[in-house]
Amino acid sequence: MAQSIQLPRAGGELYTYELGRSAAFEVPKGPLKKRIAFSAAHVVCDPFSNTDPLAQSKIDFKATMEYRYYLWSLGLSVAEAMDTAQRGMGLDWNASKELIRHSIAEARAVGGNMASGAGTDHLAPSANVTLEEVEAAYEEQCSYIEGLGGRIILMASRALAACAKSPEDYERVYGKILSQVSQPVILHWLGDMFDPQLAGYWGHQDPDAAMDVCLRVIRANADKVDGIKISLLDASKEIKMRRLLPEGVKMYTGDDFNYPELIRGDDQGFSHALLGIFDAIAPAAAAGLHALDAGDTERYHHILDKTLHLSRHIFQRPTYAYKTGIVFMAYLNGHQSHFRMIGGAEGARSIVHLSDLFVMADEAGLFINPDLAVERMRKVLTLSGVNE
Repeated sequence: MAQSIQLPRAGGELYTYELGRSAAFEVPKGPLKKRIAFSAAHVVCDPFSNTDPLAQSKIDFKATMEYRYYLWSLGLSVAEAMDTAQRGMGLDWNASKELIRHSIAEARAVGGNMASGAGTDHLAPSANVTLEEVEAAYEEQCSYIEGLGGRIILMASRALAACAKSPEDYERVYGKILSQVSQPVILHWLGDMFDPQLAGYWGHQDPDAAMDVCLRVIRANADKVDGIKISLLDASKEIKMRRLLPEGVKMYTGDDFNYPELIRGDDQGFSHALLGIFDAIAPAAAAGLHALDAGDTERYHHILDKTLHLSRHIFQRPTYAYKTGIVFMAYLNGHQSHFRMIGGAEGARSIVHLSDLFVMADEAGLFINPDLAVERMRKVLTLSGVNE
């Protein structure tokens, strides 16, 4: 018998929603062959830590690592300590170091693929910061990750965005850091919809002019760049840049609005993936990419296209609040015992937003155990003042 639940609409009206059947995605064992797929993984807050939840939230490392085992078991790679993990938005560099150390050790133990974010977030952004200080901050984080035997995702820098006076400042800083890394990195161009402090990155407000600067950096250091992840939520910009990359440099889509078409690609190329939404839709993402491996593009689109409505909802403006929806999905699917987040970010979305998310997740067949999802949704509704 199908489960039903009373959910709220904007304004307070309740309606009855009847759940469909779970898709029960069957994911073949083994690694993906045609695409590299990083899931930018979230962190689980320790709900029993008696510290200031806004400024000193603690990570539950056991639950956090268990979710990474789950991602690896599906054949996905893990992008560690990125914005999905609330990096720079609750997760500071000291906590990130511990997280990265744990993850690299666990990945090595289970044969999981991963890369970790290196940035400058221990350096407070200011117009008075010098380029030398930005370089030193990048060097510290890159050295830490490579010292553990890890791979680097070179994240955008709020400090650089605050102090750079010209595109040449970006070229100088990236050129110096890339000249020092021991193996090729993945660059990360994060749009200001994800982080308003990164507006005007690469020295230009215009994305096409910014792209030209970024491409100059890549071409000048192509042997040190594995690829670039761009998160601009504009498929046409990504495709344009993908076609201009030097041979051997990969495009990793960060477009949570258009990923199925970008990953499938066209007759001139395709994108790999480094996506926050793959955390929330992990079994569907893995099943779809295995179908692509098998040459079954119809099944690939049948699976992934159904997740787009949910993804666009989770990443709606303010886009930087998307982490709330990612963690809520993990809670509904039983991957963690609570819906608490570092920095108290569980309150960043409304109960109507979360109720709509619940419906879209069910429509995409993403509930592993629909009965559990309903039980947990009811608890959140009750806490939010919604009584069936």
